[in-house]
Amino acid sequence: MKLYNTLSKSIEDFKPIDENLVKMYTCGPTVYNYAHLGNLRTYIHEDILEKTLRYLGYNVKRVMNITDVGHLESDADEGEDKMLKGAKRENKTVWEIAQHYTDAFFRDIEKLNIKKADIVAKATDYINEYIEFIKGLEEKGYTYMANGNVYFDITKVEDYTKLSGMDLEQLKTASREEVSIDVHKKNPQDFVLWFTKSKFENQAMKWDSPWGVGYPGWHIECSVISLKNLGEQMDIHCGGVDHIPVHHTNEIAQTESYTGKPWVKYWWHSEFLIDQDGKMSKSKGEFLTLSLLEKKGFNPLSYRYYALNSHYRKQLAFSFDSLASAENAYMKLKSRIRSINDNADISEMELSKEAIKYKEEFKNCLEDDLNTANAITVLFNLLKADEVTNSEKIKLIEDFDKLLSLDLLKDEEVNEVHDEMAEYIEEMIQNRQEAKKNKNYQLADAIRAELLEKGIMLEDTRQGVNWKKIN
Repeated sequence: MKLYNTLSKSIEDFKPIDENLVKMYTCGPTVYNYAHLGNLRTYIHEDILEKTLRYLGYNVKRVMNITDVGHLESDADEGEDKMLKGAKRENKTVWEIAQHYTDAFFRDIEKLNIKKADIVAKATDYINEYIEFIKGLEEKGYTYMANGNVYFDITKVEDYTKLSGMDLEQLKTASREEVSIDVHKKNPQDFVLWFTKSKFENQAMKWDSPWGVGYPGWHIECSVISLKNLGEQMDIHCGGVDHIPVHHTNEIAQTESYTGKPWVKYWWHSEFLIDQDGKMSKSKGEFLTLSLLEKKGFNPLSYRYYALNSHYRKQLAFSFDSLASAENAYMKLKSRIRSINDNADISEMELSKEAIKYKEEFKNCLEDDLNTANAITVLFNLLKADEVTNSEKIKLIEDFDKLLSLDLLKDEEVNEVHDEMAEYIEEMIQNRQEAKKNKNYQLADAIRAELLEKGIMLEDTRQGVNWKKIN
């Protein structure tokens, strides 16, 4: 198997540290809001990575954190506390916010057929371990105190930017988004390991520590949780490309300073989901969640199919039209499979040489840096292959779907949105909005009624107009 390694900036042969076990860490969600579709794209591809490793015969132990404390809006310890922001927004405690959105996240990944990590670790469950970790760094001379906070001194690390390849001036630009500068840092890239004083009054999540009552910095949790559950060295650390310049860079600095050993062998990063103006985020335009897609009539697995038709290292441009097109192709694929599935017993079937060729092609695509788009092409070619029997095709599809996880052999009908229908609905919504703008409420009501007759119900929200199919 070959994987792109962000650390070496090249595609490498995958060779785990321990041939009997692949140790894998995936950065989890910050549970202050629903997961964004861009985040979910990363989790889908991480799911494919883990399932490919298992498919190839590796044993895998995967750990994922849940960030329920201490994550600021900027990776550089600046901006507003995301958990506190969520609590204020919804008039709940930070603990209630964390639990609510943790539950929502796991509902989302279940709908997307994403396997849950073997170990899911909440950041708030490791406070004592953070303290011991910081004490260890303190004893080794990597920290300093300023304004009551414990900082990591990045000048003590010779190869601090080895992951990003940036110089410190580039890194400064990449990590700052018009936010206030922490004047207590010796160096702009230094980061907080433990806060006892911050700009936030009445911080709800606080714990006793040798440095005073406070809470951990964000970067520390992944280092400590991975050390606790995977040991001092691991094979693969995953995340989005936005984590490279600051979060993952800081993880490496503190972890390797603590252990004195190389930490991660392969750094794996997924690219952005973008719109026509560039990167999408929770603060920009319509907040794209899985629930929003469902409200608009899409099946969650259509989004998985959409994501798998692009390479994880390429940016994916999102639009509802392109998603509708993907759903149409996905529905046609399932329909074609249903037409050849006679539900015969295939458990003991031996595959012919012709059929085995497709199995090898499928495996080769995934071994080639997880080329899921080519793997799906192999699936379509299989369906057209005259030299392979229908029963063999179904057996192979069953095998392929262990990785693709698209429920290809499930018989239930799902909502289908064709390109033309989606375009028609969006056009009617625009016409209705224009009518309302011109105070032509009679026309606006007539458009709503026409759509309702066609089984499409509109829902006006602060974020815009949602639609969904009804019986």
